[in-house]
Amino acid sequence: MTTRDNAAIARTLNEALPYLTRYDDAVVVIKLGGHAMGSEEGMASFARDVVLMRTVGINPVIIHGGGPMINAMLERLGVTSEFRRGKRVTDAATLQVVEMVLAGEINKRIVQAINTAGGRAVGLSGKDADMITCKQTDPELGFVGTPTEVDPRLLHTLLRDEMIPVIAPIGTGAQDETYNINGDTAAGAVAGALKADRLLLLTDVSGVKDASGEVVTALTATQVLEMTAAGVIAGGMIPKTETALEALDAGVRAVVILDGRVPNAVLLELFTSHGAGSLIRKA
Repeated sequence: MTTRDNAAIARTLNEALPYLTRYDDAVVVIKLGGHAMGSEEGMASFARDVVLMRTVGINPVIIHGGGPMINAMLERLGVTSEFRRGKRVTDAATLQVVEMVLAGEINKRIVQAINTAGGRAVGLSGKDADMITCKQTDPELGFVGTPTEVDPRLLHTLLRDEMIPVIAPIGTGAQDETYNINGDTAAGAVAGALKADRLLLLTDVSGVKDASGEVVTALTATQVLEMTAAGVIAGGMIPKTETALEALDAGVRAVVILDGRVPNAVLLELFTSHGAGSLIRKA
């Protein structure tokens, strides 16, 4: 490494200092989407970013999805999925696969990556300690749930012990049913319960785009509603912005929608002046 390289590293650290101070002891909830997990190298890079966050005093909480992995396992096991209005019907057979993949394979992969990077991660699902209580979203969709209550006590305990919780979006119903929860929805509910400083929704798009296709780096809740009414925010971005608005209403300070495939996206968002996506605030 040359002197110039070392100087660049020192300059970067110096520029990051105000942001390191700004986020000291802050809770940052990160939704890691299935597409954003990428390769093993990408997972390892994400894990190092999370460990760095914990090392400098931030309290990261990870909620993950896993749609592509669930699809692959369903196909491998010969379980046929039915879709209604574009949404997967989660029957009993599908739910077994969903829980196995989310709370098993994917959750432990993330935990292992963080621990390998030097962190202390703990794998959970929303069923642990009755963390996430759900109601059925729509009878036609089967075992798909919408969070009605999040008990953050277990998470507070883990964060006090400097652990990194990694949560699979599986919850419990009033009659002890198991429900599959949309990952963004689960992340928003957890972030609201923790009154998080930031909710980062890592996805496979660069952020919220305006009518000309340019990413809007800063938005208010009112602007999001106006863009949605005008049809500028449409398709798969609508549930993400709805999650953002609900999280803000629950007490989250700001929500960022960003491309999780970009190397070090989380660090770019937290520790640089230009950020790495679309930041949404209440006002």
